Amino acid sequence: MRHRARLYLITPPAFELEVFSHDLDDALSAGDVACVQLRLKDLPDAEILRIGAALKPIVQAAGAAFIVNDRPDLASRLDADGVHVGQNDAGYAEARRLMGRDRIVGVTCHNSRDLAYMAAEAGADYVAFGAFYPTSTKAASHWADPEILAIWQETMETPCVAIGGVTIENAEPLVRAGADFLAVSAGVWSHPAGPRAAVEAFDVLFDRLVK
Repeated sequence: MRHRARLYLITPPAFELEVFSHDLDDALSAGDVACVQLRLKDLPDAEILRIGAALKPIVQAAGAAFIVNDRPDLASRLDADGVHVGQNDAGYAEARRLMGRDRIVGVTCHNSRDLAYMAAEAGADYVAFGAFYPTSTKAASHWADPEILAIWQETMETPCVAIGGVTIENAEPLVRAGADFLAVSAGVWSHPAGPRAAVEAFDVLFDRLVK
């Protein structure tokens, strides 16, 4: 039997906290979500901490892991479940030092198996490949082919995340290739039928592709 992929939600780049808190709670109640990454750029640390403190209990109450993007120092202060670091952020070693052995540290590896092997061998809990599709959330500087997911699954046990422009319409090839998690932002929050319907649709897709 194939493994079942899971949804890795990423917050929108900007939002009104009270409204988004409700949308997040509703989306998380609609199906299986592995984790939620708080991804906020260009905000003061105090604001990120304020928003993180408000969202973390919503995420954890739904049984999902609360992940902070880029900033292991803020993730540690928030007592988050984990942190995701890019190649230009704090390195894996620094992130692990701040988070400890029992928290999640994931690493962006773009389209490079070499970067992914290095991260996995160092102890990363997951590696993220992408971008696979164009996205309005972040300007992509690297493009990945689904083949990298298939090769990774054949050679490594560390879970892999597919990121970049993922929607319910284009997700199937990534799941079939072997993505353990699909990282989705606009594909959920900007879904025409709403975030709840998007999460439900991903759940149906993941269940179908296990069979």
